[in-house]
Formats: sequence, structure tokens, C-alpha cells
Amino acid sequence: MIELDEIDKRILRVLQKDNKITNAALADMISLSAPACLKRVKALYDKGVIEKSVAILNPHLIGEGIVIIVEVEMERDRRDMNELFIKRIQASPEVTQCYQVTGEVDFVLIVNVANMKMFKDFSNRVLYGESNMRKFRTLISMTRNKFSTEIAL
Repeated sequence: MIELDEIDKRILRVLQKDNKITNAALADMISLSAPACLKRVKALYDKGVIEKSVAILNPHLIGEGIVIIVEVEMERDRRDMNELFIKRIQASPEVTQCYQVTGEVDFVLIVNVANMKMFKDFSNRVLYGESNMRKFRTLISMTRNKFSTEIAL
């Protein structure tokens, strides 16, 4: 774990809301000189605190309007079999998030598709193709009430 001081946290709070802000504006917002601010931001990238800068798309405007949460229960809890499943999930563009979890299920997937045919194709290719899967359950999102990529600091 990396120790973050209050200045680093302020920088990260701002960048999580708008990573296209200019360095001068960021420095002004956090009361730091522009060169010192740039040095800190670069250090946060170099240390891996900031993994990457991305554009977050509006799924409804680009035709990816259905979000499906999939709970996956495996037949056997073996590391080699789980790793194969994880590789299959990582290669599936429909899956935007995958969590290995404790409790009743082994994995929770967030799947984004344009329509149910795309989900059926994904299910046939990935889920039904998994020999170690006991069962899976789907929850279809009707409304997105909150979505954020920000981590509270």
C-alpha cells in the first residue's frame, strides 16, 4: 500500500472527477505551484496509484443499453479451473467487471450488451461453455440509479 498525503488525495479527488483538467487549473485548485503539481501527478502514475486515464462512455447513446449482473457458482473450487475461467472472462468484451467473491457464489460478472440476443450469444459461448460451472443466475438492471468510478479518499 502506498502512503498518500493530503495533497496527493486532493489531486486524486479532482482527477477522478475530471482528468482532462489542465495542470495549471489543477495546481490552482489545490494551492500548489504548477511544476510541483505536475511532478506529483507524474509520481502518482509512476507508482501505479493512477492506473490509466480513460473516457467513460454513455452506454445508452452507443447501443450498449442492457446491464446484466451474473452470479456464477462453480462445481469445484480449484485454482487452476478458476484461472481458466478468469482468462475466458478477460477475453470476453461483454464483461466489463469480474469479481471473485466469498459466499454463496464464486464470481459476480457485470455484462454490458445491446440486446438479449447478444447476451444469449455470450452465455452460449462463455457460460455454457464452462465445464466447471454448476450454475449461473442473471439479474437484469432496469435502471442505473448510481454509477461512479471514484474511490473515496
